[in-house]
Amino acid sequence: MSEQTDNPTHVIVLTGMSGGGKTIALRALEDLDFYCVDNLPAALLPELVETVDTSRGDERTRIAVGIDVRSEDLERIPGMLSQLESHGVTAHLIFVDSRDEVLIKRYSETRRRHPLAQPKRSLADAIAEERQLLRPLIGIAEHIIDTSELNVHQLRRLIATEFAARSEGMTVMFESFAFKKGLPLDADFVFDARCLPNPHWDRALRPLSGKDAPVREYLDAQPEAVEYFNDIMRFLESWLPRFEKADRSYLTVSVGCTGGRHRSVYLVERLTDALREHHHEVISFHRELD
Repeated sequence: MSEQTDNPTHVIVLTGMSGGGKTIALRALEDLDFYCVDNLPAALLPELVETVDTSRGDERTRIAVGIDVRSEDLERIPGMLSQLESHGVTAHLIFVDSRDEVLIKRYSETRRRHPLAQPKRSLADAIAEERQLLRPLIGIAEHIIDTSELNVHQLRRLIATEFAARSEGMTVMFESFAFKKGLPLDADFVFDARCLPNPHWDRALRPLSGKDAPVREYLDAQPEAVEYFNDIMRFLESWLPRFEKADRSYLTVSVGCTGGRHRSVYLVERLTDALREHHHEVISFHRELD
């Protein structure tokens, strides 16, 4: 593994309790331009870092790896992290946790099976065994994220704000929301899309969201929607560089409509895609969908 000096490689190892939210956290890091791999055996971590470093050349390398209790070499993780640090890699171990009763509730509400579940073992016993197996890792974790009181949206936002300060430049966070459920409290800019044609009134489009192709095609065909998108982009292209020069770590742009399902989601998706073409740190949230 080559030494990293001028542009050090950053590696985040995400581990923790099954059902705690590791997959959601990993997806949030992927939105922040991390190269993400889930369920990687710990022994392959140095090889992965070397391979990604080589493939990216002079580009900044940021890697996030999800490792769960099914890995047979959990005890090797501390040694792997030390090995990476000795080669100039900046490594972080993040543990995603949640209270046992919350984990039991989450599993009861889905069809997912706990990775340690067995026919004659209760879910509570499986969780207790997993916690025991992961105890050495929680003891050395740089940061422990307790998701007991967090929903999907809040966890993704926490990951974004936590690692925005470690990234180069400013992270822009787009958020869709429903006006009828209140304004986002942490929005820096709010745009109101309720003036646009509403797909809700089309019976075929009503059950869909702004992420779905039929809704996107419907709004793409509306001159008002295109004009509104273009106006927001012009505003952002003019003002984001000025906020970045003011050393802002992150900035939140919220777009709302009546139900937070069609028009606002559509605009957030389009804005996110457009801004990512020339601004690496962009992440999106959909408050009423997540």
